[in-house]
Amino acid sequence: MRHRKRGRQLSRTASHKQAMLRNMATSLFRHERIRTTEAKAKELRPFAEKLVTLSRTDDVHSRRQVRRHIQDREVLAKLFDDIGPRFEGREGGYTRVLKLGARKGDGAELALIELTERVKAQA
Repeated sequence: MRHRKRGRQLSRTASHKQAMLRNMATSLFRHERIRTTEAKAKELRPFAEKLVTLSRTDDVHSRRQVRRHIQDREVLAKLFDDIGPRFEGREGGYTRVLKLGARKGDGAELALIELTERVKAQA
């Protein structure tokens, strides 16, 4: 019984899933959009959005919290210098998941997860 077990297992151990989410988040922030399976995209979304929320406030504690998950220094700098300030006036919804259909080889449902566009400054 899976009582009180949150999220999708994705046929992986907990450590493998955590490593996969960290790698996918790093790729998402580097390229600002990635193509993956729908289940992985839906699992990545809350993970990535929490990191963007932390990056909106650029202080030492936030950087250390994000650094636990994002190991690449270039991506970390981009997250705090570009992506965090981009969503300063927004209260969530930093990513979107677009369904792409089935993959040819195995029929897995594919999706595109991307960062939303820049927010217009409020008057």
